[in-house]
This record gives sequence, C-alpha cells and structure tokens, in this order.
Amino acid sequence: MKRLFLIITTLVLLSLSAQAEKINHEECLEKGENYLFAGGECIQYFTSKGDREGYLNILVHGTWPDGTNTLGRYSPFAEILSFNTDITTVAVALPGYSNSSTNNFTALAHEGVKNLAAKEEYIHFLSDLVKELKYRFEAQTVTYIGHSAGAMMGATLTGFEPNLINNAVLVGGRYNIHEEDKATGLVSIVDVIDEVSKDTKFLLIYGEKDKISPAKVTKNFYELASKKGLDVKIVEVKNGVHLDLDMTDTSVEAIINLLEE
Repeated sequence: MKRLFLIITTLVLLSLSAQAEKINHEECLEKGENYLFAGGECIQYFTSKGDREGYLNILVHGTWPDGTNTLGRYSPFAEILSFNTDITTVAVALPGYSNSSTNNFTALAHEGVKNLAAKEEYIHFLSDLVKELKYRFEAQTVTYIGHSAGAMMGATLTGFEPNLINNAVLVGGRYNIHEEDKATGLVSIVDVIDEVSKDTKFLLIYGEKDKISPAKVTKNFYELASKKGLDVKIVEVKNGVHLDLDMTDTSVEAIINLLEE
C-alpha cells in the first residue's frame, strides 16, 4: 500500500484546477451529479460507491494553495477506503479548490485570509455541506475524516451540531485555535466541547514527526476529551509527517478498525 500512496502522490502532487468562479444554484445543478449546492457554494465531489446501505464516509482536505485540484489527491484515497470498508466514500473539494465555487468563501490559503477554518460562518457552511451529503446519499451513519484544517473544522462541527457526525476521524488537526491566534471571532472545539454528544466516536491520529501539528497538540486534546467523558482513541503514526498523514498505512488501518466496530 505504501507503494500505491507514493504513486498517487507523484501523479497528483500540486495539480491545479481551473480558476474557481461564482456559480449560482441553477448553474450548479446543470454541472451534473458530481456537484451539489450547499451553504451558498457549488461543491464538486468524487464518489466511490460501497454496498453498505445507510453509511457514508466524507473526506475533507486541509489547507492547500489556492486552486489546487484536491480531488486529484483524494479520489484515489476515497477508492481505497470504500474498497476496504464497503462504505460509500465521498471526497469533497472545499470552496476555491478543484472546480468548487467561491461564492462566499475563498480557498483556505487565499492571500490575506487567515484561519478561515476557525470562523463560525465557515463551520455553518460545513454543517450545510455534511447535511446535504447525508441527505443525498440517504445516510444514517456518517464518518467524517478530516486532515489538518479539515480536522480542525470537523472537530468544531461536532460541538456546533451534536449527532450530525457519528464518527470523527481527525488527522493532524488543531483543537485550540486560541493557542496560536489571539484574534477575536475564532472558534474551535475547546469552545464548544461541552456540547459534543457522548455518542460521537473520535479517532485522533498524529504523526510522530509532524511539525505543523506537533504530537503534543493531539495528545493534549486527547487528555481533555477523555476528561470530558468523550469516546476517544488516539493513534500515532511512527515517523509520520504532516503531508498525506491521513493516507498512511497506519491511518487507513485505524480507520478500517473504527468502522468495523
């Protein structure tokens, strides 16, 4: 599997899409079945079908350069997860990535934009996106798999919308934005942790050599989540760095084990 990941990374590394645009609801519907309109944005996504009815995995990427073709990176990963779990797996391109719109939001790494994933309005957008996917795929059990900024916003969403997500797989995330940014108007899971459902299962994955989200960040949140009585497990990826941490053998095995429980 490691060889497969190396091939995938080589083929799609930093592949850029056409420039994102403003797309209204009607125009989004005309784009086809791999698009949906949610939270005011036309979102492109990739689907790898599985046979288990009522279940859905949602892959959410982190911060990449403006316009990056994230679906080029995450489509093969979605296929790997659906093959190993038999669960339909959807990889989404957030606003400003692949061919998704920028009606209300820029890409996470847009010039002049900082910590967009920690803005309350972005969390509400993410909530609408997950709800629309849940409805479209007739899912009762949703597993959210987020990397980096995708992990941070997904964690926060569990407090904003308890029970919307059944399983939260958070890889290389940050859980207290206030430790790195003292600006007002930012939010992360530590601000809403008391609202999180005790029924939600958390899988926290960190890389031993991750310099962007150091191991202590995840370990500290694991301790807090445990004290709050949340259902949480933690997994270390030996020698793991931040890039593609969610796609490592260790991460995939941990995700599969979670979904087999």
